Amino acid sequence: MLNREQINSKISKRCIIVNKNGDEYPVDNPNQIKLVAKNYPLLNKFILDEHGLNPNNSSPKSIQAMQKLELVDYESASDSGHFRFYPKGNLIFDLIKSWAEEIAQNKLNALKIETPLIYDYNEPDIKEQVQSFHENHYIVNAPGKDKEFILRFAGDFGLFRMLKEASLSYKALPLRVYEFSKSFRYEKSGSLVGLKRLRGFSMPDIHSFTEDISQGFSEYKELYRNFYDLAKSMDVKFVPVFRAVESFYYENKAEILELINYGDSPVYIELLSEMKHYWAIKSEFQVIDFNNSFMQLSTVQLDIKDAKIYGINYLDKAGIEKGCTICHSSIGSIERWMYAVLENSLMKEKPMLPYWLSPIQLRIIPVSDLYLDESLKLAENLSKNNIRVDIDDRDERVGRKIRISEQAWIPHILVIGENESSNKIYNLRSRDANEITSLKFDDLISHLKIEQNNMPYIKLNLNKLLSKQPIFR
Repeated sequence: MLNREQINSKISKRCIIVNKNGDEYPVDNPNQIKLVAKNYPLLNKFILDEHGLNPNNSSPKSIQAMQKLELVDYESASDSGHFRFYPKGNLIFDLIKSWAEEIAQNKLNALKIETPLIYDYNEPDIKEQVQSFHENHYIVNAPGKDKEFILRFAGDFGLFRMLKEASLSYKALPLRVYEFSKSFRYEKSGSLVGLKRLRGFSMPDIHSFTEDISQGFSEYKELYRNFYDLAKSMDVKFVPVFRAVESFYYENKAEILELINYGDSPVYIELLSEMKHYWAIKSEFQVIDFNNSFMQLSTVQLDIKDAKIYGINYLDKAGIEKGCTICHSSIGSIERWMYAVLENSLMKEKPMLPYWLSPIQLRIIPVSDLYLDESLKLAENLSKNNIRVDIDDRDERVGRKIRISEQAWIPHILVIGENESSNKIYNLRSRDANEITSLKFDDLISHLKIEQNNMPYIKLNLNKLLSKQPIFR
């Protein structure tokens, strides 16, 4: 069997920009690249990066930020590309995971499953998929067993074997299945980059099993639109990108144009002379970082091959057994989403995480110990309204406490003194607006709920008193 590199060497490709009218512009050389997307700066930056014309090879800004903010750090006792997550980082991780599960289970009504991390490499279906897709896998030698196991690099292995043994009717299709799959790829040490590229990562995967290519492509379009909306909701700068077998693209150009028009700019499309892996068309949502480099987050892929390998079949209306067409999709690894959010936060005039992802959403600063009890009562009432709040009760000047809060990217600060205690009017200091707003308690709650915008909430996993919180650096 040909490996990935051998297959790729036999495939030719060309790249085009397609606008909302369906007009195509070839991308062949650096000068043309700059002309084609000159009115779309973000798309232009992606094309330059995709074609190796981004000269910036600086280290990601987010590495220093994730350490300084006590979110994530390297673990010297582990293999490279594996990280420790401190309480605040773990909170952000769990929030993004909750967001992914809300999408998969409540919005898309996917069934949730769980499958093993480790597989026998000598199983024919496992070996064929590994060899056709990826060679950088972890090898595991089990004590006392003359077998070579691998750690999965995606959630497909167990899922496909599970569906092979299931009885499926056409009435159940399209069938969406969700798994939060911890996955492993033995990336070369030189390619490991903070949270952007790791050896151990967490993927919220959604697979859709459909009757045929027609139903599969309809499912592909539905997933694409959902993932586009999701990327828009995350406060990151991204461009949608398509990669397709050229014959499939022209046969389905009208429907692909529907997806292009779902966005607000032209798109970059890589056209392949023949199938590279298992998909006929693939979409990616490519997010920019501080250094104008891009990385893939969410993806949707129309698979017309793997069902045959795994024997995933269904019974049609006539009771005849047929093979499924599969849509692979992933919201994107949690770690890479954290990377993208951090990098995009650093591009702002005042770096700041989205409010719903901020570990501490509001910090209370009593002007003295006289107002600590008042601050504790206020913090308790705010917590009851799903606001993550802590109190800087340390023996420091108020001005220094405010500076420390700003350095920690805390979006809102309340200073509690005599006026606040007596009048119950709170002066909310907001980082993004660079202003102070006077609010009664109920108005304060309403203001912050609007900012939460119905995104997932998890309670604070640290002590409310800053003096009792450990320092992880």
